Amino acid sequence: MTKCVDGIRVFAPTGALGMGFLDESLARAVQMKPDVIACDAGSTDSGPHYLGAAKPKMSEQAIRRDMGRLLKARDSLKVPLIIGSCGTSGTDTGVDWMRDITLALATENNLTFKLGLAYCEQSSDQVAKWMLDSKIQALPGAPATNSDDAASCTHIVAMMGAEAIQHLLEQDCDVILAGRTTDTALFAALPLMRGLPPGPVWHCAKTIECGAVCSTKMRADGLMADIDASGFEVEPTALDAGCTPLGVASHTLYENADPIYITEPSGVLDTGNAQYLAINERRTRVTGSGFEHKPYSIKLEGAAPLGYQTVAVGGIRDPYILRQLEPWTAEMMEAFELRVAELTPYTLGDEVRIDISYYGRDAVMLSGETEADKVNHENGILIVVTAPEQETANTVARFVTHAASHWPIPEWKGFISGIAFPFSPPEIDRGMAYRFVLHHVVTDISPLELFRFKTLEVKNA
Repeated sequence: MTKCVDGIRVFAPTGALGMGFLDESLARAVQMKPDVIACDAGSTDSGPHYLGAAKPKMSEQAIRRDMGRLLKARDSLKVPLIIGSCGTSGTDTGVDWMRDITLALATENNLTFKLGLAYCEQSSDQVAKWMLDSKIQALPGAPATNSDDAASCTHIVAMMGAEAIQHLLEQDCDVILAGRTTDTALFAALPLMRGLPPGPVWHCAKTIECGAVCSTKMRADGLMADIDASGFEVEPTALDAGCTPLGVASHTLYENADPIYITEPSGVLDTGNAQYLAINERRTRVTGSGFEHKPYSIKLEGAAPLGYQTVAVGGIRDPYILRQLEPWTAEMMEAFELRVAELTPYTLGDEVRIDISYYGRDAVMLSGETEADKVNHENGILIVVTAPEQETANTVARFVTHAASHWPIPEWKGFISGIAFPFSPPEIDRGMAYRFVLHHVVTDISPLELFRFKTLEVKNA
C-alpha cells in the first residue's frame, strides 16, 4: 500500500482504547507509516454511571496494555498520538488518570515526548445559569431538564471539536490526552490543519472512528485511511479483513438518526452524493462528500445522582402467571406501597421506586414494543429498587423478592413459588445510580471557550 500523494494517512488502532488490537495489525500499521495515530477512549453507550461517578469503564490493566503499545509505535514513527474522551466520560479526573498511566508507561519504556492535556468539565452552577439565560438548547430526545436539574449534576462535560485538538497540535504536542471529544474530531484535526477539504475529512473520520468495525471482520482492531483533496480510501490493517463499499457506507447509519446529514460542532457533513468504489477486495474509495459550515455549537453531557439501587434477577415459567403478568404485577405493587410506608419514612413513587420488567416479553422496547401480546414459555424478571440510602433499597428489595416469589394467582390452590432466583441471596446492591440530565448544546460560542489546556515535557534518560 503506497502512501497518498498530497494527502495524509490516519491510523485508527481500535474502536475503543482498552478493547485491544492485534499485535500483527499494529506492526503492519507502523510499516505503513501513518501521519497520525488517533483512538477514542470513551462513550455514553454504557449509560450515565461513568460520567456521574467519574469512573472509567475499561480497567487500568487493559488501558496500559493498549496505551503502552501505541506509545512505542508513536515513538518509532515520530507522529502525534491523540486519545479522546479519556476515562470513558472525559471528565477532568479521567484525563488525569490517563496522564498518570501515560507518564508511568513513559518511564517504564524510556520514552520522551511533549504531552498535551485538554480539559472540558463545566461548573454545574454555570450551566444552570446558562439554562436560565436561554443560552442552551435541548437536542432531540433530551430529557426534560431545568436549571435545578443541571445544578444537581455531579459532572458535566463539554464535547470538544477538532479545534481543541488542533490547539495542542499547534504547540507541537506529541501525545494528546483529551477530555470528552466527538469521536470524529480526533481523526479530523490534523487533516484539516493540513488544508484538506472538510467533506472528505469528516466523512473519513466518521468511517474510521470505530476502527475495524466497518470491515469484514467486525472486531477490535485497526483501520488505515488515506485522505486526499477529492476523497479518502480505507483498508483494515489486518490482512484477513477487507473494507467493502457496503460496509463503509453502512457505518454512516451507526449512532446517527440521519445517515446523510451528520452534525459536527462546526457544521454538517453531507454524504448524500457520496460514491463508494471497491479498489480491490480489501480497499474502498469514497468521493463526493460535502460539508456545510454552521455557527459553532458545543454539546454538553451531564449526569446526576438517581439514588442507591438494589436489584434482583429471576425467571418465571408458570404459564398461568405468564398469561396475566399485568394484573399479577399491579396487585403486588399495591401491597408493596403499604409495606414501604410501614418499613421506611418514604413513599413509594416519590423517594422510593420499585421497577419490575420482564425480559423475553417487552422489557427492551417498553411501551414501544409491537409484540407485547405474545406469551413465551418463560420470562426473566428484573426487579430494581431505588432509594435515598443503600440500606433502604436493600430492605425494600428483600421483602419484594420474597413476596413476589410467592404471590398467588386464582389458578393456584396452594402455596407455590412462582419465581426462580439464580442467586442466593437474590438481592444485589448496585450502589449509587445516575441518570443523564444534559443532552444539550451551547450555541453562540467559540471553539476553545469552554476548554483548558496544559502541556508537559516528558523526559526520560
